[in-house]
Formats: sequence, structure tokens, C-alpha cells
Amino acid sequence: MVRSNQTSPMMGFLLLGLSAHPKLEKAFFVLILLMYLVILLGNGLLILVTMLDSRLHTPMYFFLGNLSFLDICYTTSSVPLILGSFLTPRKTIPFSACAVQMFLSFAMGATECVLLGMMAFDRYVAICNPLRYPVIMSRAAYVPMAAGSWAAGCTTAMVQTSLAMQLPFCGDNVINHFTCEILAVLKLACGDISVNVISMGVANVIFVGIPVLLIFVSYVFILTTILRIPSAEGRKKAFSTCSAHLTVVVVFYGTILFMYGKPKSKDPLGADKQDLSDKLISLFYGVVTPMLNPIIYSLRNKDVKAAARTLVFQRQSPQ
Repeated sequence: MVRSNQTSPMMGFLLLGLSAHPKLEKAFFVLILLMYLVILLGNGLLILVTMLDSRLHTPMYFFLGNLSFLDICYTTSSVPLILGSFLTPRKTIPFSACAVQMFLSFAMGATECVLLGMMAFDRYVAICNPLRYPVIMSRAAYVPMAAGSWAAGCTTAMVQTSLAMQLPFCGDNVINHFTCEILAVLKLACGDISVNVISMGVANVIFVGIPVLLIFVSYVFILTTILRIPSAEGRKKAFSTCSAHLTVVVVFYGTILFMYGKPKSKDPLGADKQDLSDKLISLFYGVVTPMLNPIIYSLRNKDVKAAARTLVFQRQSPQ
């Protein structure tokens, strides 16, 4: 027997966004649009600098270039959809487009988790084993590390998206979110989602738990090594080489923990406020974090600042 309230996936989904708060939509449209332009400009400049300046042809900046490209892909997969939801109260998205957007956002998020872990390992080798750094982090090592991060992220995204899109959906297919966020989509499913929950739990352990553990262990060894440096200037110089990465890690994982770790409200009135809060926090994670990454690396990294100045002056100087 087919359930009478089951709807065809070909009908697509409706994205509510901030339609319940119309006064916020115009202000957020302008704000998100400006942030998106900053993301494209900042991350694009970082990619350009790391490619053109030979001094930045090192593993750390290769990973940084990958991170910037990833941030551009991640925001491009969701921000146009978010901006569209601010312009129309009920934004319709086709089933196939929803699947593609879900895949891209999940793939970019998982890939970034692994990349941040790889960058932590790179900083560990650079500070704790500087003499062996050129051997351990050779091109034959760091290129496959980055490629493996992308392959792993895309693979888990393909699995999670396929499992989610095979579910039967009921009712009006209304997603109370800006985008096709996988948890919001699973709430609409009529069938059993236990397989989805288990697979996402395994993916969280692999793509969040293991990288966090790797980052934590790496920085324990890094801090231990830095504290053994006799001069204050030496300690400061050693810490400055990983301070930008550590700042990005704190912002990235701090936002994730705040999104999924805070208690849920049982009061209906409080639940409405919490629903708005969850959306805005998700917006912060999806837009503000990619915008901050190039700013953090530009402000806290002398090599990047010097390369950017050189690039700008070369463009401005007469031929």
C-alpha cells in the first residue's frame, strides 16, 4: 500500500528561509551579498598569491590554496540559493537541484575537516621535525594528501546524499531552512531513517572526530616543542607559523559545536526563537567562516601579506 500523503520527489521542495521574518530579509540580502563578494575576492586573491609567488610554493600554502578554493565552492553552492530565498517568500527548488546542493555542501564540509587535519600535521612536522620536513612533506606526499581529502569528502557526500534522496517524502515537502540541509531534509521523510542516522554517525566520527583528535595531538606536541625553545623571540616566531591555522580551526569547529551541542528548547515560544537562532548560526557557519579564513591568514601571516603587497604593486607599476 502506498501512503496517501506521500508526495512525488519530482515536485521538489519549498525553502522557507526567513519568510516568517520579512523585516529581516532585505537587510540580510544586502549583508549576505556583500559577504559573498568578500569571500570571492579574499579567497580568490589568496589562490592567486599562492600560485604566482614562488616563495609560497610550500605544502602549507598549497593546503591553504585548496582551503580557499573549497570555501569558494562551498559558498557558491548555497549563497545564491540563500539570496533567492530572501527575494521570494516560498522558494521552490527541484528535487535534482536539491540533491546537487546537498552533495556539494556536505562534500565541502567533510573535505574541509580533513584538510584542517592535514594542515595540523604539516605544522607538526615543520615545528617538531624541521630537519626532516622537506623529506616528509615532499610534493609526492602533500599533493596526494590534498587529493585524498577531496576524494574522501566527495565519497561520503555521495553516500549520504544517495541515502537521503532515496527516502519517501510526505506532506508539502517544506524545508524550514535556507538550503537543502541534510538534517532538515531527513525530517520530511516518511520512511525509516535509521540507516541514514547510523551512516551519518559513522561519517561524523571519521570526518570530525578523527581530524579533531589529529589536530589536538599535533598541537600538544607543537606546544611542548615551542615551550622548550629557550628564547622568547624563538617561541614567538615558532608559534606565529601555526597561529593562523589554529585560529581557523577554533572558528570552524567552535561554530559546529555551538550549532549541534546547544540544548533544544521545549517551550513552543522558545522553540520559534531557537528555530530562528539555528538558521542564523547556520548562516554564520556557511558564510562568515569562509569570509574570515582569508582575513585571518592575511592578518596573521607575514609571508601572505608580503606576497599580496608584491602582487598589487606589480599590477600597479607601469610596464
